[in-house]
Amino acid sequence: MQGFVDFIQAFLDLGATVILPVAIFLLGLLFGQKPGKAFRSGLTIGVAFVGIFLVVDLLVNNLGPAAQGMVDRLGVELNVIDVGWPATSSIAWASVVAAFIIPLGLIVNVIMLVSKTTKTMNVDIWNFWHYTFMAAMVYAISDSIIQGLIAAVIFQIVCLKVADWTAPMVSEFYELPGVSLATGSTISYAPGIWLVKGLQKIPGLKNWNADPETIQKRFGIFGESIFIGLFLGAAIGALAGYSVGEIIEIGMAMAAVMVLMPRMVKILMEGLMPVSESAREWLNKRFGDREIYIGLDAAVALGHPAVISTALILVPITVVLAVILPGNAVLPFGDLATIPFIVAFIVGAARGNIVHSVIVGTVMIAISLYIATDVAPIFTQMAENADFDMPEGSARISSIDQGGNLINWIIFKIFSLFN
Repeated sequence: MQGFVDFIQAFLDLGATVILPVAIFLLGLLFGQKPGKAFRSGLTIGVAFVGIFLVVDLLVNNLGPAAQGMVDRLGVELNVIDVGWPATSSIAWASVVAAFIIPLGLIVNVIMLVSKTTKTMNVDIWNFWHYTFMAAMVYAISDSIIQGLIAAVIFQIVCLKVADWTAPMVSEFYELPGVSLATGSTISYAPGIWLVKGLQKIPGLKNWNADPETIQKRFGIFGESIFIGLFLGAAIGALAGYSVGEIIEIGMAMAAVMVLMPRMVKILMEGLMPVSESAREWLNKRFGDREIYIGLDAAVALGHPAVISTALILVPITVVLAVILPGNAVLPFGDLATIPFIVAFIVGAARGNIVHSVIVGTVMIAISLYIATDVAPIFTQMAENADFDMPEGSARISSIDQGGNLINWIIFKIFSLFN
């Protein structure tokens, strides 16, 4: 068993830029593509994700220190540290249930595709760590591998159903036809779609339109996404107490994110479309005319300037929320840079309206902070069991991403009733 666990861990350590091309190549062969064409599709998608993650690193490496600067300036003292998704995923994969998740997840997805209970073929295997964390949480309170795996399957089913539900919006708004987003952290914010719809019915507020196109029309050249990135990045630098040079530097970095991310997504779609078409033809021959989506990492939605704009505005708001919310104990840090991933559905539902997206994002992040506070004891216990190096001076840890995940929390609470 340990050898199998080590193999799985070594495979996952290769990262999405290797795992996804391999998965796409194998899918291409399965759906009747010639090896050369399938290899080109996989390679193109791999190159696109290399580019996407380089841009994400640019975002994270600049936002992380700026967020820390804001926290330091506010003098925030909270006793639960947000360790971020990288630490959270490593804690998840250290659990004894981890070895079962990928094969079980693939089997569940195939069964649901064949039984027509989902339209999503999720090739985003790396993000199965969200299912693993769900299983590990339930295992920690039940000492039952079976219960943990059942919880993971329930979480996966919810993710796939939400991915199906939101796929038309992803296709239309993000211009990603045949793509769905089943990433666990993004799925958690899907209830924000209903909040957006409610917001759009409020007299007066429903007319507050601030999507990138409207901003560009109003401000001309200075309303273009490159200038929005420059302005918002510089504003965050100023809030962090940066020097003039550092403010300009982070502004340039955010401007680069705004320009480069959409271009990386275009390369991704160049590689994905041939596989998507082959999958559709293969399934239509065997199961009749039916729609099929390829489940990808929510990073592909970061190509829209409204997503990055909304996320940048929400970074300081999240820090302020942590200070003013009564009962919150989580100090936001590690997951502040993942906010673009978790607001993707909200921005899409708002049709890129940044005002509406920020309002709903604020509400959803407030909920996440409370949830992350609630699960901090079990989160910390899991970290200790995994021999995780705790941040200096912290007694407890959690995360906004999976620790504050609404779907994860609901399933965990249900299982807690029986343990």
